Amino acid sequence: MNAVANNSTATSLKPRRVQLSIGALIAVAILLFWFFVAVFGPLLAPYNEADIVSDHNLARPAAAFFLGTDYIGRDILSRLMAGARTTLGMGLTATLIAEFVGVYLGLFAAIRGGLVDTLMSRLNDALLSFPHIMMGLVVIAALGSSIPVLIVTSGFIYASAVFRIARALAMELREMEFIEAARARGEGVWWVLFREMLPNAALPLLTDFALRLSFIILFMSSLSFLGLGVQPPVADWGSMVRENIEGLGSGSLAPIIPAAAIASITVALNLLVDELSLRSGRDYRGGRE
Repeated sequence: MNAVANNSTATSLKPRRVQLSIGALIAVAILLFWFFVAVFGPLLAPYNEADIVSDHNLARPAAAFFLGTDYIGRDILSRLMAGARTTLGMGLTATLIAEFVGVYLGLFAAIRGGLVDTLMSRLNDALLSFPHIMMGLVVIAALGSSIPVLIVTSGFIYASAVFRIARALAMELREMEFIEAARARGEGVWWVLFREMLPNAALPLLTDFALRLSFIILFMSSLSFLGLGVQPPVADWGSMVRENIEGLGSGSLAPIIPAAAIASITVALNLLVDELSLRSGRDYRGGRE
């Protein structure tokens, strides 16, 4: 009997394997591919992103230029690889800023409550009432278009949506018994925030991180498409679409390839959000962009 009990106990203590759905596996494969390209792509690219390497503009794919050339004869493959680093690097950095600011302020507002919570929530509602693209255009028109300005602007614009989600999570958690027990022990606000609330909200916040990353990449690409994002000769996917849009009339793939890259990242992140939403028991697919 003891041997049977020991075997059953050992079996129950084995860590369960995390089984991902087919969609999640596809999403992970796409994301890993693009992050590999972002890290190593500029080193493996056949040409420099700014070099004009052909006299034929908007040329079709060939042996010398695997994905063809752009509107002034630059190699599309090289610019796509360099643009992956720019687009994903800026998107990740801006998303980290948005999550850090939004989560910290949202949890803090819920813990403090009262007038502090009311003022912070009303100010956040006012920020959410402005269209994001309009706010981005105003800030960039005032400060100019540069990579640091784009990253910080995007991060703070999307922090308002993160604030709302983090505060809603904290409002649920603060009524739990373990939070009340921590307060009864005399733990301070920072202990409750980082040791009690944050670990219990980690999975929903990770889900929101993936969703927010897709929104920010689309936002930055939209600014670049309007000519207010990353400036030439630096490559990013949004500006590549804008620069080569005239090639659609001649059947060139130059504007379609970077647009497909943006779409693949967005679809992969949303598939991952679906998987994380199922595991956390929440649906974040309807979150405001």
